[in-house]
Amino acid sequence: MIRLAKQEDMETILDIVKTAKEYMKQTGNATQWSGNYPAAEDFMRDIGKNQLFVCHDGDVIYGVFAFIIGDDPNYAYIEDGGWLNNKPYGAIHRIAGNGTVKGVFREALDFSKSRMNNLRIDTHADNRTMQHLIEKSGFQKCGIVYMDDGSPRIAYQYTSRDSYA
Repeated sequence: MIRLAKQEDMETILDIVKTAKEYMKQTGNATQWSGNYPAAEDFMRDIGKNQLFVCHDGDVIYGVFAFIIGDDPNYAYIEDGGWLNNKPYGAIHRIAGNGTVKGVFREALDFSKSRMNNLRIDTHADNRTMQHLIEKSGFQKCGIVYMDDGSPRIAYQYTSRDSYA
C-alpha cells in the first residue's frame, strides 16, 4: 500500500536511504547518492508539499519515493534527444527500498500512472538496476538532463498513447 509520508516517518525513511546508498555502492553506483544527498531536508520539503510517499505493509514502511506533478527545472534542458511531448507531467524522484520487499519501483510506478499518464524520471549512468527497471516498464530513453550540481542523468519518459502530440 502507498500513503503520504509524515514527519514521524523520517527515521525510517533515512534508514531506507542508507540501505539504498549501500546497495548502490555494492552495484557500481557509488556517486549518484553520494555525500549528504538525499538529505532529511529534501524529504521534509517533499512532505511539506504533499509529494513524498511511502510503501508500507501495515505499520512497516519498506519504500519511499517523491511524486511531483509540474515542471521540473532540471528537465527544462535536454540534450542528445528530446522529450516525447511537452504536455503536463509527473516526475518520480528519490525512490528507494529497504530490500525486504521486491517491487517498490512497480508500486511507485502504478501509483504515479494512476494520477498522470505522462511521466518522467532520470537516473545516473552507473545505476544499471534503475535503468533496467525503467526500460522494462515502458519508459523511453529521451536524452541527457543535468542536476543542480551539473551532473548528468539519463532522462526517460513514459506516456500513454492518448498523451502523444
